[in-house]
Amino acid sequence: MFDHVGFSVADLSRSRAFYVAALAPLGFSVVMDLTKEQTGGYAGTGFGPPGHPQLWIGNGPDRGGSTHIAFTAGSRAAVDAFYKAAMAAGGRDNGAPGLRPHYHANYYGAFVFDPDGHNIEAVCHAPE
Repeated sequence: MFDHVGFSVADLSRSRAFYVAALAPLGFSVVMDLTKEQTGGYAGTGFGPPGHPQLWIGNGPDRGGSTHIAFTAGSRAAVDAFYKAAMAAGGRDNGAPGLRPHYHANYYGAFVFDPDGHNIEAVCHAPE
């Protein structure tokens, strides 16, 4: 349904470093960086699988509030690796890896707050 999602961050360099580390276990990396000169107003970084930036962060105007984004993980081990990498990169705990049976029996997720307080999740829907 979605092609890409983007939101503003307070410190692009800090947030870029956070997402480089946190998304690596999920197979996402930097696809492209854009300068203010290229966009006409903001600098940003696009993350995703090779050739397709699906998550954009940038230093645009603060719109207030926080965002929740959930990334699909291929395994529970990938969820665990995401959480560990995100916490090591400066994330704050918002729910350690584990089952969330109130969503469904196999919902295995982990939640962290990024440097701007956005709720970032990795989730695996597969049994074990």
